[in-house]
Amino acid sequence: MHTPDPEPLTAIAIDARSAVPASEQLRAQLVAAVSAGDLAPGARLPPVRRLAEQLELAPGTVARAYRELEASGIIETRGRNGTFVSPHGDPVRREAQRAAAAFAEHARALKIDPDEALALVAAALRGGA
Repeated sequence: MHTPDPEPLTAIAIDARSAVPASEQLRAQLVAAVSAGDLAPGARLPPVRRLAEQLELAPGTVARAYRELEASGIIETRGRNGTFVSPHGDPVRREAQRAAAAFAEHARALKIDPDEALALVAAALRGGA
């Protein structure tokens, strides 16, 4: 079984002068890429050593970021096949989608007009609930 080539991660940049550890910079940038849809569910990530070389980091630094992302359910390792963005995607987005679906179901049950429901959500997000 052939697996697709890894996604290029050209947008990842590590600032060696930052007080934020490199593994955290990498982890945060990968989470942002998944959340933004730049890394789609199922996208294959580069192997640890290749990404470490590309970013001029120690392999342990990349491995730590990958472990944290895997523990969060954002990526998954499939043994020799590689590391992939989880089909479940970004956990924050998943939770927001669940909340939105629950709200939509409740609004329909209350027979609230969809435009009014959207206005209520917009007001709540602005803090004027």
